[in-house]
Amino acid sequence: MTQPLIPIDQCPIQIEDDRTGTNVETLKRAFADNLFYLQGKYESLATQDDFYMALAYTLRDRLLNRWLKTMKTYMEKDVKVVYYLSAEFLMGRHMGNSLINLHLYDRVRQAVEESGLDLDEILEHEPDPGLGNGGLGRLAACFVDSLATLEIPAVGYGIRYEFGIFTQAIRDGWQAEVPDKWLRFGNPWEIAHPDQAVEVKLGGHTEMYHNEKGEYKVRWIPANRVVGIPYDTPVPGYDTNTVNPLRLWRAEASDDFNFDAFNAGNYDGAVAEKMRSETISKVLYPNDNTPKVSNCD
Repeated sequence: MTQPLIPIDQCPIQIEDDRTGTNVETLKRAFADNLFYLQGKYESLATQDDFYMALAYTLRDRLLNRWLKTMKTYMEKDVKVVYYLSAEFLMGRHMGNSLINLHLYDRVRQAVEESGLDLDEILEHEPDPGLGNGGLGRLAACFVDSLATLEIPAVGYGIRYEFGIFTQAIRDGWQAEVPDKWLRFGNPWEIAHPDQAVEVKLGGHTEMYHNEKGEYKVRWIPANRVVGIPYDTPVPGYDTNTVNPLRLWRAEASDDFNFDAFNAGNYDGAVAEKMRSETISKVLYPNDNTPKVSNCD
């Protein structure tokens, strides 16, 4: 027997998933939920940084939904992937770009304003990751963004500098370089993958030997070993569901702590290897007055 139609004003209210929904009420709920459960703050106690982080996680959830579906499609289709390698990726601020590419700018503005906040103030609170110096880094960022917009499977590979391009200050009429601590309060847009760490071998020498069959062989004995930890940032295309990853690597020592040196009272030596390895991804550029240091002497 055919069921009678329910009048439109009596239809049950459809509630979107707070992780993926895009209507204003859903965005308001997700924003409030992230503020409470991820930042651990009531609105009355929250800082501008808390509001920024809560909104960033709200947008990142929508990016991750598309990103995982994109990656699943790539694997199922067994597609060829473009790998774009660059020492710099000057991506700019992620929040404004994500709002535009996801077509959520107006709805998020309304959701934020109805929550009693100013979207422009939240946008200005985001630090600009200075992971490039201009042409090279900006070009790489534009390529990664364009590849996602064109729905071309691609991954950007670079270095996750702890301190990016220096912040400029003027002191006594002269330029002074101040460290760019863009990671001071964390980076809500990235996902760390310590389970996918890789060991990188550097320097050293080769040795000749004969194996058990008497065959002549050469083996590499590296002088140093560094562990690379990948961090993935989703990069959305404009007006498309494709989201490609930008994978940046942080360097750390293969052995962070020399316990024998520590027990012997050599506290600096106990962490010397850690400090030496981490310099690879510590700073994007020193200032122009830094002398070149040679290890050949």
